[in-house]
Amino acid sequence: MLFLLLALQAATSNDSIPAADSIPRITLAEAIRQSARLDPDYVRALGQIDNAEWGRRAAMLAFIVPSIEVGLEETKYSESFFNPADPANPTSTLVVGRASADYEVFSLRKFSDLSRTKAELASADAGELEQRFQAALETESSYYGVLVNEELARVARERAARAREALGIARARVVSGAAVQTDSLQLVLELIRAQVDSLRQQNALRTAQLELARRIGASGPVGAVPADTQPAPKLPLTLPEAVQLALNQGPQYRAAQANESSAEATLKAQRGDYLPTLRVGAVHQRYDTQIFPGAANITSFTFGVSLPIWDNGSREIEVNRARVNRDVARSIREDLERVVRRDVISSYDAYETSTAAVELANVAGTVARENYRMQSLRYRSGASSILDLLDAQVGVAEAEAGVVQARYNTRLALARLEAILGRRLFSNKDTP
Repeated sequence: MLFLLLALQAATSNDSIPAADSIPRITLAEAIRQSARLDPDYVRALGQIDNAEWGRRAAMLAFIVPSIEVGLEETKYSESFFNPADPANPTSTLVVGRASADYEVFSLRKFSDLSRTKAELASADAGELEQRFQAALETESSYYGVLVNEELARVARERAARAREALGIARARVVSGAAVQTDSLQLVLELIRAQVDSLRQQNALRTAQLELARRIGASGPVGAVPADTQPAPKLPLTLPEAVQLALNQGPQYRAAQANESSAEATLKAQRGDYLPTLRVGAVHQRYDTQIFPGAANITSFTFGVSLPIWDNGSREIEVNRARVNRDVARSIREDLERVVRRDVISSYDAYETSTAAVELANVAGTVARENYRMQSLRYRSGASSILDLLDAQVGVAEAEAGVVQARYNTRLALARLEAILGRRLFSNKDTP
């Protein structure tokens, strides 16, 4: 039996620990900057801003610039016909040059389009801000995932080291006859479990590094620069202030408000089709038998008023659709107001709870380490059993893992709250 124990110890004496870390590391600020330009949703949000800005310019130019069109046509006929450029000489070739301008002096749709494009631009700006913080939140989650798994891998290695140390003590006590051989077997089993856990954590770490690499566009695993371990600061605003800030400046709620305004403006534009439209137009035409005609020209000016009466119900259908879209946008905005309140309160409380959990986890870690130290001394002196020592070893590993999880849960809770508010709460924190 002693030979078996020695063989098991030799087989498990070395952990599968990788060589020195040569993986490049990146700071959180740099990771956020690089990931923003690669995130598809953020790139789409930037494009929507460009589209909205062009729509806004077009709506404003409609008040000062008429629609202008120029054209040049050459037509050949099979027989000669009357030549408007030279009535005395029929021709089979006619070249027509035309320039026209049209301006709406009064149209309610122009004013509605101006309001609609303003709301669409505000919605696009809010959407860009929302996607920027959302991309930053996802990057922070991946970044902290690397750091969490690095620390959990360290905890697993330390657990294996404690098990190996205890195994040496147990072997010495078995040889001296102070303990039975099952003590060594129990510690061999604990060592194997610790090594398996270490392998799993190494795999989880590599996966997290590859996920961070995907976020920033790297081709291989990327490590994270360790964050500070200072206690989390107190939030600089109260819960009611956070809720009010989210409703006033939060990107989600701002986008919903802008979408409702856009839908309202679209409804007004559709209703404007029931009103008359006043137009002014001018046309200049030139005729000849060759390119760049100049033999004859005609200029006309048109003043017109149009009042649509009935178009087979198409106008009524569009008005009804616009009204439904307005009602849906209003419902979304009202529901999002309740969602924002819920999410802000949840994230705010999660940060406060995680901050307290870090303090409790640190105390639990201190207690677990002291308990392990005492159980190790008691086992050496024969005052406690191997099961008590094993419980103390597992307790240390679990307590240290709890400290790691609690610390980074606090950071993630803060990132989620900032994403809802659309702003950073601490000036010394990396910004997206």
